[in-house]
Amino acid sequence: MIAIRANADCAIGLFVAAQLYGSRAQAGDCLHVAGGMPRNPGLSGRLPGSSMTRWKTESPALRGLAAAALAMSLLLISAFDLRAGTEAPPAATLSPATLKRLGDTIRNEIATGKIPGGVLLLQQHGKPLHFECFGVRDPDTGQPMTPDTLFQIYSMSKAVTSVAAMMLVEDGKLGLDDPLSKYIRSFADARVGVDTSDEAGKYPLKLEPLKRPITIRDLLRHTSGITYGFFGETQVQKLYANPLLYAGDYDNAEFADRIAVLPLADQPATRWNYGHSVDVLGRVIEVVSGQTLYQFEKQRLFEPLGMSDTAYYVADKRKWPLIAKGYLVDRFRVAGISDDPSVPRRWESGGAGLISTTGDYARFLQMLLNGGELDGRRYLKRETVALMTSDQIGPETGIIHDPFYFPGPTSGFGLGFAIRTAPPPGTNWPLGEYRWDGAGGSFYFVDPVDDLLGVFMVMSPTQGGRIQLDLKTIIYEGMGKGLRKD
Repeated sequence: MIAIRANADCAIGLFVAAQLYGSRAQAGDCLHVAGGMPRNPGLSGRLPGSSMTRWKTESPALRGLAAAALAMSLLLISAFDLRAGTEAPPAATLSPATLKRLGDTIRNEIATGKIPGGVLLLQQHGKPLHFECFGVRDPDTGQPMTPDTLFQIYSMSKAVTSVAAMMLVEDGKLGLDDPLSKYIRSFADARVGVDTSDEAGKYPLKLEPLKRPITIRDLLRHTSGITYGFFGETQVQKLYANPLLYAGDYDNAEFADRIAVLPLADQPATRWNYGHSVDVLGRVIEVVSGQTLYQFEKQRLFEPLGMSDTAYYVADKRKWPLIAKGYLVDRFRVAGISDDPSVPRRWESGGAGLISTTGDYARFLQMLLNGGELDGRRYLKRETVALMTSDQIGPETGIIHDPFYFPGPTSGFGLGFAIRTAPPPGTNWPLGEYRWDGAGGSFYFVDPVDDLLGVFMVMSPTQGGRIQLDLKTIIYEGMGKGLRKD
């Protein structure tokens, strides 16, 4: 049985009420650098196959001596194909004790059989502050976790699709207040489903016309009325849970038309309701650009950013062994997305379909943290990034929160991201931090106040939300921003 828990830093927050796993051997971490890592690990710094050297990280002296850190940096520089030089990193904001606490927390998750492994990257001022691989990427084979491990990032795909849409807005080809039906005609007949049933479910849904059309802005901020079927018990959500919605090998156009015939959960622009909005947005991008979603994202984002391992399935058979896998209890389909990304399919889910590496995704986030620019190339205007990362559903909008409001009580929502609008009680966590996560347990955050970003990649839907909160608490407590109380 799947239960959903919402908290301030858990977007989907999927948890399975599973038993504790039996004892499992703990696999050592494969790489650890604190304050001395060259830029862009796992992307420009992909370690060359089986020749990768393993560094042991258990010695406190190794973490504590600046000379040892510098020596490790030199070793890494020889192993990595750097694209941004070898400038000395800034002074670490987090102490060695805090970094050790982060690592020990993840190692304990592995030792107690909760996750098989993961990859943690913290990057500040454009340079890695801490990068570490833990455990194994495949519990079946025991292959160690490495920087080039491929993860299904699920709803972390939404940020990429949102950025792609805003590129078309900047191009003048798409308007935030354009009606969705301008690009997908099947939504012209959309209706809202009003549940009038009694406790026995005797009466059917009542369908009502829209008071105003769904807009592109609604898709970006999840106020379209389009929902998901894997949480909640309303009559509308049960329709979205119908397996027929995901039957066959369909493309983005067909999937959008399937969504269009389902009733909306709410009138547009009245309630934040998490759902397939960004999948529909992906189809809008196709209509406007004349390309498939992947073709557009590859041309405008993945190739210029150097995100060579980011795609909607892993086409290269030689890379299949790099795919991260969870324990058996964590292998299941979520919202139509299979847990096997080696299988090609026509549906390029802009909401949950991407596969990526830690390094690839970190370059994408660094571009956003830089205000839309990376390595001398501009992808979005600074003011566009500012718009996307500001609250778009504040009290002045009259938009209410769904009971499953995953951003949590101290956050609003922008155009693709949860936005921190108030610090959790007992903390001074930075306002303006933006973030999201995926059903597989991976998460990211971007903290403009501290010029900091973080990515944790893992394949463990049953554990991800809990681990996310633990790691974020350790990070900000270590930065002197208070222990989270709520």
